Amino acid sequence: MLAVSRTSSLAQCRRLHLCAINLLELKSGAAVQNLSSLCRRRYQSSSRHLKASTEANVKEAPAMSPKDGFAKRNPFAFQLIVATAKTMAADLMTQVVAEGKSVDDIDWKRNGLFVIFGFAYLGGFQYWLMVNKFRQWFPTMDRFAKLSLLEKINDRAGMVDAVKMVVFDVLIHLPMIYFPCYYTVKEFVSGSSWNPVDLVKTSLSKYSQNFKDDFSAMIRLWGPSDCIQFILPVHIRLPFRHFVSFFWTAYVSFTRGAMESESSSQSVPLNAEPPSAV
Repeated sequence: MLAVSRTSSLAQCRRLHLCAINLLELKSGAAVQNLSSLCRRRYQSSSRHLKASTEANVKEAPAMSPKDGFAKRNPFAFQLIVATAKTMAADLMTQVVAEGKSVDDIDWKRNGLFVIFGFAYLGGFQYWLMVNKFRQWFPTMDRFAKLSLLEKINDRAGMVDAVKMVVFDVLIHLPMIYFPCYYTVKEFVSGSSWNPVDLVKTSLSKYSQNFKDDFSAMIRLWGPSDCIQFILPVHIRLPFRHFVSFFWTAYVSFTRGAMESESSSQSVPLNAEPPSAV
């Protein structure tokens, strides 16, 4: 009787053990199924969000098409051509119209200075600075440029960055980079010494003597011009600057471009030169 009772208890324990295993397997299977279902839902949700984000970006920044025009599709090349052509034209206009020279008397060496300077500095360096670097330093630039005028006025962050660009241009770029480069290049072409130390020393000496007039003329022109430039669409900013610079370059060519002869340079002091501009 006792043996039967023990056998019955063992059988019950075995059945309970099997039931427990089946229950765990069922629960494990359900957990795996739930986890798989959750992952699938998360994947589908992420896919929908990614698709929506991609469509939004495409709408915000549409791909370039032939209808956009050469200037918008090739902003660097377009403004480089404009910068070089306008600098050459401005100096030729000054020599022929303002100085009364005939075509045979044109100073092509002087004109070559402005062509090189217009290509390398105005077209090359300024694009790198005012588009590539400004885009890094002033993160609202591209977004701000696409807004309407009313939206720009109400965009505080964009307006602050635009003001910073103007301040950087008139207080750092032009007086500390542009003018020293301009005087150094001019001295390289027209000076009598090929010694780099003498070139830099002479050019900076001329710049320091003309600084007051140069800076005053620069503020009067480029202050208001920059306020317009830095609210324009990005691909128009440099061409607009080159348009304004046409008159500026003509002024520089007339006031600083003439190559002094050795005799005149000995008889006329440097500070007798008219004021220059960018």
